[in-house]
Amino acid sequence: MRSFSYVAQDARGAQKRGIITAESEQEFLQKAKERGLYVKDYRESDSSEAKSIYKFKTKELAFNCRQLAAMLTSGLTLVKAIDILTKEQEGEKARAIWQDVYENVQKGESFSSTLEMHAGSFPPFLISMVGAGESSGSLDIVMQRMSDHYAKENKLKNTIKSAMIYPIILLVLCVAVTILLFTFIMPTFIDMFESKDDMPFLTKCLAAISDFLKTKWYILIGVVAALVAGFIYAMKVPKFRLKFDRMLIKGPGFGPLITKIYTGRFSRTLSSLYSSGLPMVECLERASSILNNSYVDQKFEEVIDEVKQGEPLSAAITRTEIFEPMFCSVIYVGEEAGALDSILEKSSDYYEEESDAAVQRLVDLIQPVLIIFMGVIIGLVVCGIYPALYGSIGTIENE
Repeated sequence: MRSFSYVAQDARGAQKRGIITAESEQEFLQKAKERGLYVKDYRESDSSEAKSIYKFKTKELAFNCRQLAAMLTSGLTLVKAIDILTKEQEGEKARAIWQDVYENVQKGESFSSTLEMHAGSFPPFLISMVGAGESSGSLDIVMQRMSDHYAKENKLKNTIKSAMIYPIILLVLCVAVTILLFTFIMPTFIDMFESKDDMPFLTKCLAAISDFLKTKWYILIGVVAALVAGFIYAMKVPKFRLKFDRMLIKGPGFGPLITKIYTGRFSRTLSSLYSSGLPMVECLERASSILNNSYVDQKFEEVIDEVKQGEPLSAAITRTEIFEPMFCSVIYVGEEAGALDSILEKSSDYYEEESDAAVQRLVDLIQPVLIIFMGVIIGLVVCGIYPALYGSIGTIENE
């Protein structure tokens, strides 16, 4: 038996470390999967070289699913389709994973069980959907849905990245202007005062900040680094993570916008899962976990229990007070009409558009805050140096 030490993430997003004994790497990954762990890094206990799991990006998943869907629809066998897909991979790590998938499927293993052997590389959502597609005999349709799903997921990520470019540039500019004002501009005007006693109170405060940035800047960097490290550690504490995730949804201003984004992702995921024939309980577990929010996970434990007891999904979701009342009404209509899958699919399109708009509004909230911050800093500096500037002008006039 071989021992593998690992760094993994559980379903709630908490980081876990430990050791698992197994005959092989595949058995180790399988055991980790059974424990609900998503392995990030691992190594043998007697080996000093850590092996990093290659995780497919959303863009790669969309491409792979689209290619498989096209080849399966055209009549190619799954083995042949995976063989062709393996040769189309650009990266060596990705090609090695698909090569292993191809060899296992060729030996008679199911596609979903083979993907489970690489649970750290492929998301659980995709593995569940592939398993449902194999069971129902509609793998080509499922792969097409997965292609659309990950394409839309990639589009949302790109929208967020594009929207955040300007605020990030503005934030960097704010920091640069602040440093420039306090380390170069302020000292020049402070020297115009004959003594510190002649300085107004505001100027003394700004002078102290300027001296601190010039002589003890390393303390500020240390404090910022400690705060960042403290926040990262706190996010691993379940109680803090729960409160933080709840604040994301319930917070003023940004809370409703985050909720719209969550609603769009949840609706699309639930629609894909339910239309593939998976049981509702598993659909809810997978759809809620994809949001990566511990508060949502906690609430959906109650939803799943209520659904198991025969409670209507719409009523159970309404009591969570997470999603908009309109979305809960849509689910109610779908249940009453017996067309929950089609209504969820239509509502997911609507909420995806709302998600895009919510992202833009969220960014629009950040921009004025940064501009106001920069304006306040510049205004304080101007007020602080004005007495020195005014005094020097008066001295020149008197001369």
